[in-house]
Amino acid sequence: MLNLKRTLLAAMAAATLAAAQPALTMIQDTLYRADGTRFNGTLFITWSAFQAGDTSNIATANLTVPIVSGVLKVNLVPTTNATPGAQYNVTFNSRGINQFTQVWAVPPSTVPLRVRDILVSQGSVVGPAPITSSPVQISDITGLQNELAVRPMKGIGFNIGRAAIINQAGQIDAASGNLSDCVRVDGSSGPCGSGAGPTFVDAETPQGMVDGTNTVFTLSFFPSPGSSLQLERNGLTLVAGVDYLLAANTVTFFLNSVPELGDILTASYRFASSNPNTNFAASQVVCSTAGQVTSQGTDTRLGTCTIPAGLLTAGDRLEIRYDYLHTGTTQGFSSTVKVGTTTVMSRNGAALETALVGKVSFSVGTAGQIVNTQSWTSTPAEALSVGTANEDLTMPLTIDFRGNLVTGASDLLNLVDFTVLRHPAQLNP
Repeated sequence: MLNLKRTLLAAMAAATLAAAQPALTMIQDTLYRADGTRFNGTLFITWSAFQAGDTSNIATANLTVPIVSGVLKVNLVPTTNATPGAQYNVTFNSRGINQFTQVWAVPPSTVPLRVRDILVSQGSVVGPAPITSSPVQISDITGLQNELAVRPMKGIGFNIGRAAIINQAGQIDAASGNLSDCVRVDGSSGPCGSGAGPTFVDAETPQGMVDGTNTVFTLSFFPSPGSSLQLERNGLTLVAGVDYLLAANTVTFFLNSVPELGDILTASYRFASSNPNTNFAASQVVCSTAGQVTSQGTDTRLGTCTIPAGLLTAGDRLEIRYDYLHTGTTQGFSSTVKVGTTTVMSRNGAALETALVGKVSFSVGTAGQIVNTQSWTSTPAEALSVGTANEDLTMPLTIDFRGNLVTGASDLLNLVDFTVLRHPAQLNP
């Protein structure tokens, strides 16, 4: 009786296990190479997770099937009735080399199927369409909108290949100035060493009587930081807190370390410059040279000066000076000065006028530029003008000096020289 019960329990367990296993379709075939010999190698079968037609959940995995003398035999869960649509990706490997790949779509079948029965075009999926999802929106990700909102954006002065600064609007701009300049914490720039950075004192003799009784000595500047002070007595380095105490620029010796008559004291240290004369950015000569000569009656370029991209920022000013010389008295002449696409000076000279000189101020603001000009001829006759410009300063800016005679003859028009100065923006120190 006991043996009968055990037999029944084993049968029930086997039936339960069989019922839990998903339905399988046998793939059985003989594989050949193109030269007619049987294929020997390995099949690597991979698939993504799906739910079989009998609701069995199939996890993402892979399977390695050896092929000996062309014999293929493998059982696979059907995919043509899977949810979402599923497929098997099969790689044929022989002698360690991946020969080719196939995609299999396996239908339910009670009889063995051949490869041709399950082979589909590469990338095709047979069965119900995969479940698709809509694109992920920024608002769908918790906190992403806020993170993007506080991230600095590119400002109008943004440019590659330069140090980055944060402008007044919280945007990223490129630091202005020459490539050899140093950038200060306020975003301004100037020649290195012209700011209020640390300055060095080497081998200074502290002020005070060296007589064996005096304990207080004074330095010319306040060491900054205090730990930069290296105080020596007769060539031996003294230790702060052991031999002396530093307070501001005053050194007080402890009694056991008081300098004796004839001792030599030297102090070396760093200090922060407090001289406002060292805090001003210097103006820079961008261009200054002689121009060309023309005797033509057509508009001719006589000189140019190019401002590098990103050099000019809000608060900067360009000062442009020029001198034209007219030789001859048979005809008049014309001259033009352009800053980028903006004509800042256009003037005609009479046949008897010998010269034309002038200056242009090009001021850079946060929302455009202001231009004012003055020019004179040999008469003299002064001409004044003011206007606006909207040049893209993130691109190179060319200043163009042009001129021509009325018809072209023996007269000459010479751009004797021109100078372009940049006055950088400077906060009050």
